[in-house]
Amino acid sequence: MRKLTAFATVALLAMAAPVVADPVHGLWKTQPDDNGNFGHVRMQTCSNGKICGGLVAAFDGNGRQMESENIGRAIVWDMEPAGGGAYRNGRVWAPDRDRTYASRMELRGSELGVSGCILGICREQVWTRQN
Repeated sequence: MRKLTAFATVALLAMAAPVVADPVHGLWKTQPDDNGNFGHVRMQTCSNGKICGGLVAAFDGNGRQMESENIGRAIVWDMEPAGGGAYRNGRVWAPDRDRTYASRMELRGSELGVSGCILGICREQVWTRQN
């Protein structure tokens, strides 16, 4: 009986523990692309436990919201938290180039460095937190 009571207590405490969001969760504004357009990407935990982000809004170079066939599309996926604000082993899709890159991210306060490499050529964007 004591084992059952102890097990029940541990189970209740585990269920009552608050879910802690990853620090990168939230809405991020991308750096303008080659065409001057930018987007808002919602970062969250994917079903596989890794970090992913989808495009929720697109804007032209003047900051006006625009329609885009890419709304709802995954921009970042399979990012693994590596500690200290670093994320690695993910993928990022660049809509302006229609390319997918091996990627990593680094959280720097209200900025997120998102870098991607393909065939040894790398580029980085700095995204800013929106909420």
